[in-house]
Amino acid sequence: MFKLRTLPFGEIKDFISRETCEFHYGKHHQTYINNLNNLVKGTEFESAGLFDIVTKAQGGIFNNAAQIYNHDFYWDCISPNETKQSDELKNAINESFGSFDKFKETFLQSATTLFGAGWCWVVYNPNSKKLEIVQTSNAQTPVTQGLIPILVVDVWEHAYYVDYRNARPGYLDKFFSHIHWDFVSKALEWAKKEGMNSVKFYIDSLHA
Repeated sequence: MFKLRTLPFGEIKDFISRETCEFHYGKHHQTYINNLNNLVKGTEFESAGLFDIVTKAQGGIFNNAAQIYNHDFYWDCISPNETKQSDELKNAINESFGSFDKFKETFLQSATTLFGAGWCWVVYNPNSKKLEIVQTSNAQTPVTQGLIPILVVDVWEHAYYVDYRNARPGYLDKFFSHIHWDFVSKALEWAKKEGMNSVKFYIDSLHA
């Protein structure tokens, strides 16, 4: 049985309210947990770990498993406290996008223009050894494409509607000012060292 992870905070002042956390985490994220536990009963995935389900399942089982992982990762990508980028991350951003300002502009534009519901990611591509910005729709995740996430923003409306109504750009601006750069830096470090195993290790640390 999968269980809802612990939320690292109860709210982030001037970004996401306690009410948003109660609905987004306590209702939506919990629903994906409940759905997956029900859907895997009597299937080949009944005793499987979350990483294996995300990378091997399809249909409703995949959708709910991926949404658990996507949300888990999102919560760790934001912080109520100011954090700093590692030198490794700074260098990777400059090498991949030209400058931090260009990275920020491209990331926010990609997240703003994603049509409908989905996610905007920064991933490490183990083939090119560079960072890329990737959009995914609904429950899709770059992990299934062999790309290793280091940062994600949730642009499903339930992530921001309570606090921002339909003003996605306002939500994204606040998101960017509350990125947990220490977590992102460590995600890049482990992505380079361990490749896709770093994703499995992260998932297993929450859903052992």
